[in-house]
Amino acid sequence: MAEDSKGSGGKARAVTLGVFALGMIEVTAVLSIRNYPSMAEEGWSMIGWYVLALILFFLPLSLAGAELATGWPKGGGVYAWVREAFGERAGFIAIWSEWSENVVWFPTVLSFISGTFAYVISASLGNNPIYNVVVMLGVFWGVTLLNFFGERYSSAISTWGGIFGVIVPSSVLVVLLLVYIFQGNGPVVPFSFGAMVPTLDVGTLPFVATVVLLFAGMEMAGFHALETKDPARDFPRAILISATVIFGLSVLGTLAILYTVSTTDLSLAAGVIQAIQAMLDHIGVGWLTAPMAALIAVGSIAQLSTWLAGPAKGLGVAAAQGDLPRVWRQHNKHKSPVAVLLIQAVIASAFALAFVLMPSVNSAYWVLSAVTTEVIIIMYFFMFAAVIKLRYSQPDTPRAYRIPGGKAGVWIVAGAALVALVFAFVVGLMPPSIVKNVGTWSYVLILLALSLLLSVGAPMIFWLFRKPGWVAPNAAAYLESGEDDTPEAGAAAPATPGAEAAATAPAAETPEGGAR
Repeated sequence: MAEDSKGSGGKARAVTLGVFALGMIEVTAVLSIRNYPSMAEEGWSMIGWYVLALILFFLPLSLAGAELATGWPKGGGVYAWVREAFGERAGFIAIWSEWSENVVWFPTVLSFISGTFAYVISASLGNNPIYNVVVMLGVFWGVTLLNFFGERYSSAISTWGGIFGVIVPSSVLVVLLLVYIFQGNGPVVPFSFGAMVPTLDVGTLPFVATVVLLFAGMEMAGFHALETKDPARDFPRAILISATVIFGLSVLGTLAILYTVSTTDLSLAAGVIQAIQAMLDHIGVGWLTAPMAALIAVGSIAQLSTWLAGPAKGLGVAAAQGDLPRVWRQHNKHKSPVAVLLIQAVIASAFALAFVLMPSVNSAYWVLSAVTTEVIIIMYFFMFAAVIKLRYSQPDTPRAYRIPGGKAGVWIVAGAALVALVFAFVVGLMPPSIVKNVGTWSYVLILLALSLLLSVGAPMIFWLFRKPGWVAPNAAAYLESGEDDTPEAGAAAPATPGAEAAATAPAAETPEGGAR
């Protein structure tokens, strides 16, 4: 499983992860019950979409993340990788896109939490705006404040909450489905083999883009590739384990909804618990709905905590390089990026209030998901382009794991993902049938403008007005470790001219291409 070892000097080395442990890291980070209802909306064709997502995005993202993380294991994640390939400005746009899409994504997961937790008390509360506002803001600010205390507590919640709140409920949902089928019950949505083939028409095209979000986050596991005994051997095996678990539970969990809830009655924010309640009621143990809803809500809170601090830390690294005003890199004594956490909490709270006030929860859920998808596609485009570029610009940089097949292999893996991302971005701009009273071109222009503003426009505004005083005196330390290593833990000490010159020195001067 995991080993802790010491070198000859007595200094503790990184924990060595086994194949199973590495695979479970990926499962906990990626598997999301929240996606099941949106997939169920597409009926039986969701199986075909799952397969395409697995081939064109899930596996390429895992492999690219492993190569980038083991070749450039630096603070900032995607920021450092894209920066190595295309320079500071591109790296800033990439990490900003990852951070800003998170801010827009928060209200959707918060609505899922409030809608699911309503079943613990009374399902009718899910339609109460006051209840939704109180729960959504209460949960979000509570998790934000928890992250002020660093990773000691937040990581424990993310790990155990992911196991008991995601894996366990998904497994229970699958068991209930098997019992439901064994009793002779047929699906509410009629089945045919032809229905499993994905169809492309005006109504389903916008949905194609959201498939990207199904496996978003697989690159996070690449950060742990250096903690394995043999990355070249262990990481592909971990990918196989995680792919099997995530794909299997996702398909079966979505099938459970198709079997029990009609698409006309399906709630995107509470479809999972609708299916669980229907199956529990059917076998006479409906009282278990409340505890299951509580577990699912806890799992979503755990995933919220996982995603809350990660991109915030990456943005803090970019801020230390001078891409953002000094306040953005402020950390507390627990080395938590408190400034970014507070800024994103305020912005996400405004999005959450707007979400609740929109006439249709399903429409609001879809629009925010669409914006999230478009922005994260831009970030992933930079990431896949970076893994190709670095094979040419830094071929000799040591990588514990490489995408097999040489340059042809990296072009096939990353190239297929890039083509899929471009296609997903274009079709993601089209309005789905669920959005009413908005003209097609109006919807496309608004969504495109909002997506580009969040991903490119906002960081370029900061870039145009950046000042030398924004660069941290210990900018290189931020890039190497992802945090401030000074005694004051991120205090904004005045930068001396010499320190600024050292911090802004080109990163490509060392053999590995990084600021060593």
